[in-house]
Amino acid sequence: MLEHAELARKLPKFDPGQVVATPGALVALTFNGFSPIEMLHRHLNGDWGDVSPEDKALNDRAIEEGGRILSAYQLAGGERLWIVTKADRSATTLLLPEES
Repeated sequence: MLEHAELARKLPKFDPGQVVATPGALVALTFNGFSPIEMLHRHLNGDWGDVSPEDKALNDRAIEEGGRILSAYQLAGGERLWIVTKADRSATTLLLPEES
């Protein structure tokens, strides 16, 4: 049986709503050997990637109080991937910054 702390690490910190990805994000992930599910898991579990300490704090607060959540990850090929969850938790989008 999982202990409480183990279970808490495995459960998402928030509901992503509908999950969608742009074609560019899917190509970049595939080219760099990443799974969209793997990256989404990181986002949903509070691994915000390469964002500033201020943005990390905003994300943490958004989980509790509502608000947009943004993660940014540097991929091996040099591309950056953003994952954005809307403030109302209706949708989460995987995209490249230039696709925003």
